[in-house]
Amino acid sequence: MAYQEKTTTGYGTRVGNSIKGIFTGFILIIGATILLWWNEGRAVKTADMLEDAQGACVEMPNPDKKSAEFEGELVCATAMANTDEVLTDKEFGISENAISLSRKVEYFQWVEHSESKSEDKLGGKQETTTTYTYTREWVSSPVNSDEFKDPAYQGKNYTWTTVEDQDVWAENVTFGAYVLNESLIHSINSTEALELNIDEQQLQAMDKTIADTYARIKGLPTSNTNVAQAQPAQPAQPVAADSTALADSVKTVIPDSISQDNKVDLEYVHQMGNVLYYGRTANAPEVGDVRITFEKVVPAKVTVVSQVEGNTFKPYTASNKKKFQTLRMGKKSIDEIFEEENESNSMWTWVLRIVGILLVISGFKGLFGFLETILKVVPFLANIFAFGVGIICTIVGLVYSLIVIALAWIFYRPVLGIIILLIAGFLIWVFAFNGKKKLAELTNKGKATPAAE
Repeated sequence: MAYQEKTTTGYGTRVGNSIKGIFTGFILIIGATILLWWNEGRAVKTADMLEDAQGACVEMPNPDKKSAEFEGELVCATAMANTDEVLTDKEFGISENAISLSRKVEYFQWVEHSESKSEDKLGGKQETTTTYTYTREWVSSPVNSDEFKDPAYQGKNYTWTTVEDQDVWAENVTFGAYVLNESLIHSINSTEALELNIDEQQLQAMDKTIADTYARIKGLPTSNTNVAQAQPAQPAQPVAADSTALADSVKTVIPDSISQDNKVDLEYVHQMGNVLYYGRTANAPEVGDVRITFEKVVPAKVTVVSQVEGNTFKPYTASNKKKFQTLRMGKKSIDEIFEEENESNSMWTWVLRIVGILLVISGFKGLFGFLETILKVVPFLANIFAFGVGIICTIVGLVYSLIVIALAWIFYRPVLGIIILLIAGFLIWVFAFNGKKKLAELTNKGKATPAAE
């Protein structure tokens, strides 16, 4: 059942908060202005850098053989990224020849969700009703239920154990006759599930530890007491993959390509595919259960664009001092890589522009928010005023943002910047100086002229 909490904010407090909002509005406008200006400069510099790099980039046809002619050159080459290193997850005794080993830990916990609805009252007060609901979910870290609003759910969360996420990377990854630098290594994403084969004795030791924790939390006798456990742990017995249906709580994290021939079910520890599960049963997860997923990055064919330095690579420095290097999975041509880079630059430019414009509009709304709050004595009038202010702030914020963008482009690229500035000026004329009416008159006049003839 949902838990509700009601709070009332007085008129004087609301007016005071709205006046503080003026300062926040100024901060938002200043921050958004800086963001918009910086973003345009970043976009232009990145585009110039990519143009410089593409012009300087040469194809390296055979990276399996070192050649002095490519020393210091920005090259595009395709080869297998490989390593002889055996990586180890010491905590679980897992060793694998791979470029990377990773483990991701999840906890089954109660999670609090809230939804608030506010209602203005005559006299300027505001009544806010917050509804709290609770669901059990897999989360990346334990949730402190002591801070839940509903007393019925406080103290409901616990875990049988806590384990840290971990990523281990190989330091020596070859690329034909060359060696990849750290940044390029960490760009390889040929990720596969890592089939577990944890030592049986270690699994039994884990099972005993989890069993004792479970008993202590649930108030049951532990293996350290003289009273036998109600459900003693069973010895490790491998179970055929098709003998038991895969639990819903783990099947979503085990790829179809990996078998469950390694499946082991103890009382509180379960190994299946690339998942290690702590809990009584993976088929019916309960609060406190822990799910650990293991993955590896395997050798793969990759394409590198970077500057050759001896037997390795370093980022290319363009004429504008910006640096560039990249790694793509599979075989890619120079044109394909730089087309993707330019598309990425364009995408991020528009994302940051939209964010900046929205921040500017929010800032202007913050400046005029106190006027709306003053009118909250009569909510109906305040809502009409807020609608009008919202439209005005949106128009002013959009025009202001276009001006900032145009000035930035004038600074970085004058011709395009002047065009954008003219567009902003046109919008000001249309919305602020009766330009809309004049445009309508010109349109009607244009329609009437042929009829007169």
